[in-house]
Amino acid sequence: MHDFLLAKEIIDKLREIAAEKKLSKIRRVNIEIGNISMSHDGHPEHLEEINTDNLEFGLGGIVKDDPMFQGARFNIRKTEGESWGITDIEAE
Repeated sequence: MHDFLLAKEIIDKLREIAAEKKLSKIRRVNIEIGNISMSHDGHPEHLEEINTDNLEFGLGGIVKDDPMFQGARFNIRKTEGESWGITDIEAE
């Protein structure tokens, strides 16, 4: 579940970046993730180990019918720390 929540957060951020930079097509996104601190549904904040395969599946599922992301590749790399970040975007 946390993997999907993070996928939604990443796609929301990508849409925000695309709007700001007037991008029409996202081709490739490099993402780095460590252990993520999350809270939801009334549960206290806690660290979550994110499964990169599940995250990639979630990202693909969220954007599967979105023309802006048609054919987009998500390169996910695990890092140390307690955060995530988009490190590079290839787009038009």
